Amino acid sequence: MSGFDPDRVAGLLAADAFARGLGIELVGVTPDEIVVALDVSDSHANFLGVGHGGMVFSLADCAFSLASNSAGAEAVAIDAHLVLTAAARPGDRLEARVREVSRGRTLGTYRAEVTRSDGRIAALFTGTVHISRG
Repeated sequence: MSGFDPDRVAGLLAADAFARGLGIELVGVTPDEIVVALDVSDSHANFLGVGHGGMVFSLADCAFSLASNSAGAEAVAIDAHLVLTAAARPGDRLEARVREVSRGRTLGTYRAEVTRSDGRIAALFTGTVHISRG
């Protein structure tokens, strides 16, 4: 891994209208990790009053997309898996931390951990991308 480029990651996120609509923000970028966050509001809750699983998935998927596309080549998700381990509620702040597990010529795999503001893990995400060279 060559490391994540903070300027490229910020530019990718700024161009993502869906992430902007959800309220996802960039917290930090290091050579090994990208962190994005979301303040859970009533508009992110489902009919049970807890954070919608799709919102949690979208936060983790956003981190995954930023990480897999930060090298410059286009990377498109071909598989993603989310395990929800604790509910998020309006008022919580969720952070997704993503790391690269492996990256070859055509495939890359990434893992993200989504934590609540109280430190509890809310979800575990794994995703694989196909990397295009064109």
